[in-house]
Amino acid sequence: MIVGVNVGTTSDPVGDAQRAERLGFDFVSASDHPSGTASSFEVWTMLAWIAASTSTIRVATRVLGVPYRSPAMVAKMAETFDRLSGGRLILGLGGGYSDEEFRAFGLGVPTAREKVDGLREAIQIIRGLWSEPALTFDGRIHRTEAAPMEPKPAHRIPIWLGTYGPRALRVTGELADGWIPSLGYAPPDELQRMRAVVTGINPAVTCALNVHRAGLVDGPPEAVAEQLLGFAGFTAYNLMLNDPEDVEWFGTSVLPLLRQAG
Repeated sequence: MIVGVNVGTTSDPVGDAQRAERLGFDFVSASDHPSGTASSFEVWTMLAWIAASTSTIRVATRVLGVPYRSPAMVAKMAETFDRLSGGRLILGLGGGYSDEEFRAFGLGVPTAREKVDGLREAIQIIRGLWSEPALTFDGRIHRTEAAPMEPKPAHRIPIWLGTYGPRALRVTGELADGWIPSLGYAPPDELQRMRAVVTGINPAVTCALNVHRAGLVDGPPEAVAEQLLGFAGFTAYNLMLNDPEDVEWFGTSVLPLLRQAG
């Protein structure tokens, strides 16, 4: 059982991550929404700061919008982040949810097909740069030309995808190490159907689930643990708990029960 918690919603994300590490969470995560009227942090900068201020907890992007950054640059960024953090990066990627943010930042708005094609190509480029001496890739969306990148990662950096549509789910099963959808974007029965698509291609994919506080039952720790354990086939959870008191309660009261259950 892998259990993480969201950070980046308070003014002290480093303190929130240090609390999560002290409580025994496995990872912290943050989303990638650079445009908006609410005060926020740029996700990669913030997570790098967190990694430098913690020692054991893993750090996950949940998830980077591929159209925001060159996949080749993400490959370099990820290798550096993972190396400097002692191998603690989980690289979460997605096709890009918010068309309004793309438009606001002058990036152009990809079609749904372009988002999925771009996601597939991005993973191929990232993995290629991590493994090949010099990568030439001529895709429909992304390209590299005899691109060397050193050093290579010291281990396989896990790539988790936040995907929902049929084509994107196939990309997840074919190319990813993990799948991280959100409860609320799809009901539990639909999530199980999607999970079957992904694991039907690759049974070894880690199935993680984002769960907001509103999606958790109100009740004693045993009831919350039972609810989470009831999502058959999911072996990792990312908890969207914005209140530090909720994080403290979950870490001291619910997390030990999940550990006992395996």
